[in-house]
Amino acid sequence: MADYTSIKALTETAERLRVLAAERGTSITALVAEMAEQTLTNEEKEARARAAAAELGVEYTPQLRRSGQDAWARIEAHAARTGNAAA
Repeated sequence: MADYTSIKALTETAERLRVLAAERGTSITALVAEMAEQTLTNEEKEARARAAAAELGVEYTPQLRRSGQDAWARIEAHAARTGNAAA
């Protein structure tokens, strides 16, 4: 049997989660689980960046790491301005 815990959220946030879950035909629990499963941790992002650099035959240096972080920051800023979700 699965273990559950409670998460406190602002009333507005909880209502938005209810609406999003209803629109997707799912529960808030499933919606939060999906988000958690699809969102990479910083450690996972770092591992993927290292793997991508290795696959491309590029040395993963601190400069390359900073350049990648700067690029993602620009992508996320653009997505925020245009109302599109960043990948």
